Amino acid sequence: MKKTVTFLVVALSFFFLKSSYGQAKQNGQFLQQVGTLDSIYSKTLEEYRKIYVQLPATYDSNKKEKYPVVYILDGEVLLPTVNNVQDFYSGGFTPDMVLVGISNDANRVRDLTTSKVTEMFGRPFEQENGEASNFSEFLKNELIPFVENKYPVTSFRTLIGHSYGGLFTLYSLVNYPELFSNYIVIDPSLDWDNQKLLKEAKDKLANNNYRDKSLFMSLNGQLNMQDPTITIDNVMKDTSDFTLFPRSNIAFSELVAQNKQNGLALEWKFYPRDIHGTIPFPSIMDGLISVFQWYQMENTDKFNSPETSKEELSEIIQYRANKLKRYFKYPVAPYPEDLLNMLGYMSLDMEQPEKSKMFFEFDMEFYPNSPNAYDSMADYYERTGDKATAIKYVTKAYELNGDSYYKDRIEALKKK
Repeated sequence: MKKTVTFLVVALSFFFLKSSYGQAKQNGQFLQQVGTLDSIYSKTLEEYRKIYVQLPATYDSNKKEKYPVVYILDGEVLLPTVNNVQDFYSGGFTPDMVLVGISNDANRVRDLTTSKVTEMFGRPFEQENGEASNFSEFLKNELIPFVENKYPVTSFRTLIGHSYGGLFTLYSLVNYPELFSNYIVIDPSLDWDNQKLLKEAKDKLANNNYRDKSLFMSLNGQLNMQDPTITIDNVMKDTSDFTLFPRSNIAFSELVAQNKQNGLALEWKFYPRDIHGTIPFPSIMDGLISVFQWYQMENTDKFNSPETSKEELSEIIQYRANKLKRYFKYPVAPYPEDLLNMLGYMSLDMEQPEKSKMFFEFDMEFYPNSPNAYDSMADYYERTGDKATAIKYVTKAYELNGDSYYKDRIEALKKK
């Protein structure tokens, strides 16, 4: 359907601006509610496990579209922050995604720690622990299939964890690399069991294939609660138990950096002004942007310039389509339908018909079930004087949708 465009957009970034103010939904006494409660009975864990599922703001059940999925440990705490980041950054910086918050309010230490201990720092440790392997089997064999059968998700998965959740996320990276493509690891408790996971990771990171996978790690600024002279520059020289936590974190990041041959993309970030309890907030924002850096658009200035040739624009679009397919492992439309549609009309209004046709052709290629894509191509042919072909494309739109608008338009074109 034609959308009037009378001037060139200065920057494509405006197209993707999503304000949470506009998306907040009034519902009773709440301004915004995040995550629909669901649950699954786990034979592996021998208990019910709650999850909270948030669909993208763009979700339309009629389109049957599927989305990448983010699994969030401690979901009852962290899901709202992930959702808020997505409200602002999805579309231009990150893809629209389904968010699945996993409840860890019960049996958290049991499920998220990676080996069994009976003491810690010379004192007895009696809480049940060390069942990460069991929890991984729950994710792999029960939760992920459950989500994929019930919700509109693809097999492209991101895992987010903080503290023990960060320890578990790295455990997944090391031992179950096939489960997730992205890992956001927030202040992980790698000091657990005298750095056992760090030691076990050396061979795995050297030999596993992590091509096109991404890891973001963060470290809080409280390096030693008893010694303010300990800084990020000298912490690795300290040997006390008080710095085992940050030293373990840094050592793991260094181990990843030393094994670039495995293909794992790494960004490690230090937050000097944050402590363990506050670091999830900035880490989630930076982490999502980091692990999806490859998703962000390139050459937007070329689309904004009337001087860019049709051939160059076509190469840019094809390059992005191929890049997204490489990372997602399945075909993904490189640009939103409305953007391709808008660029087609802009080119038509600027009397660049060949560019316009190209954008509308890409629109139909990437969105073959969209009646609007075919109706827009009909506008192109009508504007260029080919009434018969215009009727053909409106007819295709009518076959897909059955809306009386298309039927009326076919009749109007025949009378011209």
